[in-house]
Amino acid sequence: MAPNVTRIVTLSGTPWSEWVRFSETQLFHINEPAQGLFIAESPNVIERAMNAGYMPVSFLIDTAFYTPQVQALTERYNDKPIYLADASVLNSVKGMHLTRGVLCAMQRRERQYSAEMLSGMHRIVILENIMNPTNLGAIFRSAAALGMDAVLLTTGCTDPLYRRAARVSMGTVFQIPWAYLPDAPDASETVRMLRGFGFQTAAMALCDDSVSIDDAELRSAEQLAIVLGTEGEGLAPETIAACDRTVRIPMMHGVDSLNVAAASAVAFWELRKR
Repeated sequence: MAPNVTRIVTLSGTPWSEWVRFSETQLFHINEPAQGLFIAESPNVIERAMNAGYMPVSFLIDTAFYTPQVQALTERYNDKPIYLADASVLNSVKGMHLTRGVLCAMQRRERQYSAEMLSGMHRIVILENIMNPTNLGAIFRSAAALGMDAVLLTTGCTDPLYRRAARVSMGTVFQIPWAYLPDAPDASETVRMLRGFGFQTAAMALCDDSVSIDDAELRSAEQLAIVLGTEGEGLAPETIAACDRTVRIPMMHGVDSLNVAAASAVAFWELRKR
């Protein structure tokens, strides 16, 4: 067994005894004033994080999942401690459930928005106060798969690096550029700023003056920002008013709207750069 691999029968005495019990917020602030940690789960997500330059701190692996694929992954950083434990040890933690049996504590990196990141981009997503990590992860996956160039988030959004969000995204949170916007209650100021960079802005909202998502002029826009709001209340009125137009997805059978994650996939496909 490699010197950095330790078989354990309890999490006690390892840093994982705290990490798996900490909230996402506690992990975020654990090293203040330095950047905190996040937990990546499953080999695919961990690999994409590594490929994006995120540095592992330690691995916790269900022994049954310590496959040659996972071993090759951990050997990329063979100075980082690896703890192997049976499923019974991992399941002893209340609420603990692993997908694909592999966890990796990773170092966060500072992510600040700058206007320079928009250079050369044609399709941008703006998320306003999307708080559900499952929805956020699904939106990122669709954005990466369907040709969006970047995702900008208001500070009211959940963290894309939270364990569930990153897992649902299949690690695409590490593949598509994203950043938090300067602190503001809504995305209206950002929408106005983007106009100065040549972007048209489209608010996904159920308004009387909304155009259909298959509007020819909208689909042909050279630069377009697609703006999506929180699951329950939708976009703030100030954000809708700041956008060039509001857009709706035509519905049937009396259904008024789609879940925000499903709506994002439809919007990204219809409004992708052709």
